[in-house]
Amino acid sequence: MDFRLTEDQEMFRQMFAQFAEKEVEPLAEEIDKKEEIPPELIQKAAEQGFFGALVPEEPYYGAGLDTLSYLLMLEELGKHCASTALTVHVHNTLATRPILQFGTDDQKEKYLPDMIMGEKIGAFALTEPDAGSDAASLSTVAAEDGDSYLLNGTKTWVSNGGIAGVYIVFAKTDPEAGAKGITAFIVDRDTPGLKVGGRELTLGLHGASITTIYLDNARVPKENVLGGPGNGFKIALSTLDFARMAVSAIGLGIAEHAFSEGSRYASERKQFGVEIATKQVIQKYVADSWMKIEGLRHSLYHTAWLADQGERYTAEAAALKVMASEVAFDVANTMVQVHGGYGFIKEYPVERIYRDARALSIVEGTNEILRVIIAGKIFAEYGLKIRP
Repeated sequence: MDFRLTEDQEMFRQMFAQFAEKEVEPLAEEIDKKEEIPPELIQKAAEQGFFGALVPEEPYYGAGLDTLSYLLMLEELGKHCASTALTVHVHNTLATRPILQFGTDDQKEKYLPDMIMGEKIGAFALTEPDAGSDAASLSTVAAEDGDSYLLNGTKTWVSNGGIAGVYIVFAKTDPEAGAKGITAFIVDRDTPGLKVGGRELTLGLHGASITTIYLDNARVPKENVLGGPGNGFKIALSTLDFARMAVSAIGLGIAEHAFSEGSRYASERKQFGVEIATKQVIQKYVADSWMKIEGLRHSLYHTAWLADQGERYTAEAAALKVMASEVAFDVANTMVQVHGGYGFIKEYPVERIYRDARALSIVEGTNEILRVIIAGKIFAEYGLKIRP
């Protein structure tokens, strides 16, 4: 297996890095403090093709990135602002990609052009107050009413919820059928009966618009059913496999940012008359962090290769996401320690990085439930079916 980037991938990586350094990095602290991403930044990212990253050039005029190039984009954004990276990821991975994969030609023609241009940001609404890891236990229902469905329920932790123009919403059209009774819907922001709550006050990822949405007889036309009635749970699982790989790229970027801040600080900070980088304990921190980052990078590239080969990668994506979240947090935590007291104040970026990294063990499936998925693959070889 050749781990070298192709010429196109290297060109894309440099373009992503330049954009992130020039346009995102200068705004990262402001985004964290004001708890929002400036619309101007979203527009600039859209002009660079970031919001149509996975959409083919023909016939929709998207960027048409391969999987690894897309992950490189999220990695570079994650190095400078995890909130911006998450916003772009949710739009592409959790909203645009399902429409591209499972939508009808009419749905694609209706929604993709505006989504590619960033005129309509996409959001993903699966989780509910009583249905998180147990996603099959949705209580949101969709009842047929003429040529429409009436949706009723509450969705929590809706990433991009406050800025979205399009939501991928999951509801039960056949409550007695369990997971087989779940259907996915494309729901417009201006749908009567849809109400968006305020931004959740989170520990980190302050720039990410994470909200609750309320559905009170929200009327959605049948033509907005995504992938056919009863196929919602399959769509959700397929989408989450790719999403776990994508959020792992953000985790890699977060870890690299923390590492960069900590190693630079260690090379400049003096104690006892010498740079602290000359101390063995600091060298261990830096060396261990580097090893973890490089191990994560190779696992990410391998999983991207599996995806592009058309191989199933559910367990690999779960393992990758667990690894990425733990590496990102471990490295951020270590680099706070390298900074000493300065790592505990907002003057230094490593404090923000630490808060952002903490979220990764929860988003796109908690690490606990992902370990169940991994164990399920292992014990399936022995004829055992593992359940949470």
